[in-house]
Formats: sequence, structure tokens, C-alpha cells
Amino acid sequence: MAEENKTLVTEFVLTGLTDHPGLRVPLFLVFLVIYLITMMGNLGLVVLIWKDAHLHTPMYLFLGSLAFADACSSSSVTPKMLINFLSKNHVISLFKCMTQLYFFGSSATIECFLLVVMAYDRYVAICNPLLYPVVMSNNLCTQFIGVSYFIGFLHSAIHVGLLFRLTFCRSNVIHYFYCEILQLFKISCTDPAVNILLVLIFSTFIQVFTFMTIMVSYTLVLFAILKKKSENSRSKTFSTCSAHLLSVSLFYGTLFFMYVRPGSGPTEDHDKMYSLFYTIIIPLLNPFIYSLRNKEVIDAIRRIMKK
Repeated sequence: MAEENKTLVTEFVLTGLTDHPGLRVPLFLVFLVIYLITMMGNLGLVVLIWKDAHLHTPMYLFLGSLAFADACSSSSVTPKMLINFLSKNHVISLFKCMTQLYFFGSSATIECFLLVVMAYDRYVAICNPLLYPVVMSNNLCTQFIGVSYFIGFLHSAIHVGLLFRLTFCRSNVIHYFYCEILQLFKISCTDPAVNILLVLIFSTFIQVFTFMTIMVSYTLVLFAILKKKSENSRSKTFSTCSAHLLSVSLFYGTLFFMYVRPGSGPTEDHDKMYSLFYTIIIPLLNPFIYSLRNKEVIDAIRRIMKK
């Protein structure tokens, strides 16, 4: 009997968002539309920045990288969720589960550091405009993006690697719509205390460090905006920065509630809501937050449509 209970799990069952069969088709249609809009918005923004020479500037280089990370983040979770809405088989193999977790975790970390780089870019552009072409060279911008992606891949690899020290034998049911790391800890037969501690330490450090860096940058930017004499210049600059701050607030707010306070925070239903927000809704909103009030992006769309 003891031997039977120690049978190791090689696949998991994702329960998904709902247990009600009547909601599966409507939810499938809703999230399919959201996913298609997300991919068109983010990949469309990447192509637009690549095609239009007027957008070959540091700000749009970072924005294109952020859009690509958002597309990867959404694609790591949504397709499997859509399949599960229509399928009775909600099984995901251990390898696919770890792969999903790795790519989603990488994308989330990459986004944290790209938001920092974007905030620094706005700080240099607004507070030191004369030095901007020298400071934000193409070489430095490429290095910033490369480092952001490297840290993202490394951070995720550490946590996924440490998951292999755990064994899963009690249950293979994950009460979630994707392979989320905290949910895996709940069904582990091995004590996950080390893993939980490292998730808390890394998440707190990365989120607090990047968030504080962003806030310092935008505080200095705000003071610089208030010193501007031209009302039109103030309005244009504030419009750009407010879009960045909205994206930052949505992203960090949900991540903080999920990973900085995993033990004392929300119920399971609230967990799903927060996860749904940063895995699916934020990648949907970001290209529109950054584009709809951006005259340069709108002008670039018009130029592409005229060709």
C-alpha cells in the first residue's frame, strides 16, 4: 500500500476556470477572441516598428520587445486553456507542464526588466534631452534588451530546475487553468519549503527592485515635466508617461498579490482572477495602452495603410 501511494506522477490534470459544462463554449469563444486580438495587437506592433523607419528609436525598440514578450506570455497559457474548454481530456504531461511554466515565468520576468529600461529611457529623454542620442545608443539599447531576456530565462530556469527536486505522488490534479508554480507546491509529496522561500526571495527582490527603479525614474520625470514652460510639450510628455505608468500599475499590482504574499493573500478564486489578469488581460491591453494615444504609432499605421 505504501509503495502504491509513492507512485510518481508523470502527468497532471488541469481543472480550468470552471466546472460548469454550459459555460465552456461561451468561455472558449470569449478567450479565443481575446487571444486573437492579443496576438494581432502585439505582433502587429512588432511588425509596425520593424517596417516603419520613423519608429526605429530606443523607445519603440523597447516597446517592440515588450510586445513580443506579451505575445509569448499569452501563447504559453491561452492555447492549452482553449483546448481544455472543448476537450474532456484535461491532461498535461510533466514535460509540457514544466515547459509552460518556464516560458510563462521567463516572459513575466523579462517584462519586469523591460519596464525598467523603458522608464530609464523616458528619464534620459525628458530630463537630459541633449545627451539622449549619446546615452541611448543602439548598442546600449540592444544590450539592455539582451540582459532583460537573459535574466528572464535564467530566473525561470532556476525555479523550474528546483522543481525537479520535488516528487508528486499524492494527487495529479491542479486546480488551475495552467501549470502555476504555487499550485504545484500544493500537490508535492516532498517538502517545498526551500522552493517557496526562493520564490518569495526572488519575486520580492525582482519586483521591489524593478518597481522602485521605475518609480524613481518617473518621479524625476514628473518634476521635469512640471518645469516645462510649454503647455503643449507638458501635455504630450505626460500622455506618453501616463500610458507607461498605467501598464506598470496593472502588471505589478497583480504580480505583487500573487507572489510577494503567497501565504497570506487571496483565496483560490481570487488567485485565478489575478492570474487571469496578468496572463491574458494585460497582454491584451498593453499594445492599446501604448498605441491608441500615441501620435507616432497612429501616423505609422496610416503610412503603412497608404502603401
